[in-house]
Amino acid sequence: MSQVIALSGGAPNAFEGDAPDRICHRPTRAELHAYPSPAPARGRALVYAGGGYLQLMHDKEGVEIARWLNTLGLDAYVLLHRLPGQDGHPFDIALQDGLRALDHLAALPPPPLPLLHVGLSSGGHLAGVMACQRHALASAGAVIAYAPLNANHHDHKFPAGKPDFPPPEKQAFYDAWPIGIAAAPHGLPRCPVFLAYALHDPIVPVQHALNLIAAAQQHRLDVEAHVFPQAEHGFALRGLGGTQDQWPGLAARWMTSKLGV
Repeated sequence: MSQVIALSGGAPNAFEGDAPDRICHRPTRAELHAYPSPAPARGRALVYAGGGYLQLMHDKEGVEIARWLNTLGLDAYVLLHRLPGQDGHPFDIALQDGLRALDHLAALPPPPLPLLHVGLSSGGHLAGVMACQRHALASAGAVIAYAPLNANHHDHKFPAGKPDFPPPEKQAFYDAWPIGIAAAPHGLPRCPVFLAYALHDPIVPVQHALNLIAAAQQHRLDVEAHVFPQAEHGFALRGLGGTQDQWPGLAARWMTSKLGV
């Protein structure tokens, strides 16, 4: 069982469905679900589940990722954040809740441990947003998989002419934070980044990763990227029937190198 840490007011979050397929359709407050490493931790990870900023895939892209990170010696914290435009929340509510999570982790008793951001799908976009933040708790790196980082922005859409996303607050968040678009005032990550994408993903085209790779080349950022031809969107730790079965091992090696322990 995880420890539930409330980061804001509101009723405790409720889930639909049964484990291991629980989904949070209407987050009522910001929460951290803490999964401590069974061994002495060498780092901490903030985990962001996807769901298109319309819901949170709590088990598939949150809890299962946290438990995998536990096997790598990391204390993992799954963030349940509120959703843009839902229940009157502002466009950047997910960022506000992410910063609340950073504040909580920064206040934990010593020893200080290096921090990683880990996000899948829209949670990967939020991980990228968090990797751009200036905060007293610095990030050692961000692991991002099949995330809509930048090509949902109204000026950089792929494919061209793609309609705006409802609700308007969701589109506004993508427009405010196109991760990897160097012309954006705050779009470049401040820490190393690991990317895992599906080459033929129709939901999150690989152009999102390519845009960040181009920015990394131009600005000499530390970005490692892997593109898998057989993968489908949402592979997480379940859909490993193709060459994407290598991504957990590649990410684990990369995280070890960035943690420096």
